[in-house]
Amino acid sequence: MGCQTIARYLATLPESVQVGGVVFIAGFFKSLTNLEDDEEVREIANEWLTTPLNLADVFSHLRKSVAIFSDNDPFVPLENQDAYRDQLHSKIVVEHHMGHFSGSRDKVFELPVALEAIVSLAQKK
Repeated sequence: MGCQTIARYLATLPESVQVGGVVFIAGFFKSLTNLEDDEEVREIANEWLTTPLNLADVFSHLRKSVAIFSDNDPFVPLENQDAYRDQLHSKIVVEHHMGHFSGSRDKVFELPVALEAIVSLAQKK
């Protein structure tokens, strides 16, 4: 939900405000899968998926962005990369076998590609 939180925040900024860049990791706008069999969890997820968000407003504040996904994320299907690529013009990075990038679940405690993305955003081009 962190990626959506960042995007929703950006959409609220005054027109003149620009951010240097954002690295989105395992973000979603389109769908989530394998949610718990808990009605409350499903309702919360549905709110994130159905509450309108104008991605053009988000993009208007972004100079650059990178969206990182895993090809075996149990919760965030790769189809979510479309909005990042097509509407936010993010550079897409797909990592292999990293799950949801979780330390406890997936044993991912370091993500060098995220650091590389931050460094690339900091470079002037």
